[in-house]
Amino acid sequence: MNVYAIRAIYLFEMARMWRTLMQSVASPVISTSLYFVVFGSAIGSHMVDIDGVSYGAFIVPGMVMLALLTQSISNASFGIYMPRFSGTIYEIHSAPISYVEILLGYVGAAATKSVILGTIMLVTARLFVPFEIAHPVWMVSFLLLTCITFSLFGFIIGIWADGFEKLQVIPLMIVTPLTFLGGSFYSINMLPPFWRTVTLFNPVVYLVSGFRWSFYGVSDVTVDISVGMTLLFLVMCMIAVRWIFKTGYRLKA
Repeated sequence: MNVYAIRAIYLFEMARMWRTLMQSVASPVISTSLYFVVFGSAIGSHMVDIDGVSYGAFIVPGMVMLALLTQSISNASFGIYMPRFSGTIYEIHSAPISYVEILLGYVGAAATKSVILGTIMLVTARLFVPFEIAHPVWMVSFLLLTCITFSLFGFIIGIWADGFEKLQVIPLMIVTPLTFLGGSFYSINMLPPFWRTVTLFNPVVYLVSGFRWSFYGVSDVTVDISVGMTLLFLVMCMIAVRWIFKTGYRLKA
């Protein structure tokens, strides 16, 4: 294992975050804070409790999860797309670095950025909405697992995309709507039976539900299913990445 190569890629990607703090950290934190102000403090004070949790506190895990998903995908996809766009990916290929080490460097940096961002958002949310974390170990586990999984997914998107506009298609047109429809602002148990069944086909439901359970001990689906679905998506991403490296899809041409 070439630790120096992993460290070089990792530090290079992390340095890009510090150079673009307004875009990488400040912008998503401010946007999410506005949700906490409007939905948590203003509207939430007039809403009934959901599963014994105040509405303002109820939406905190969903809002944090929305930011984690979008930022994990964006960080990882942009990180691997730029070397492809500029042509420096061929220099990486010519170096004595394995595909596993390339993956660890880029995905590790993207996941680290998302973890930092998620932590900042939790601290920021605490300024607007009082909430408690019933299962802190599970909360951290869900946080890490989500960041790693969707950083892998973003890595795949970054290789698939052949233009800057495609980097934003899946996060904006698919992931964000699925997150809003996945119980971020409500419990799916509040839906009619037909729509509740339809919603269960939304994979984001299991992420939000499991993450919310780690906070308040309440969930729309059992935590075992939430963990299982997240691990399943992680395995699917790993299989896709292995195929990409094996075939050299858009990496060697």
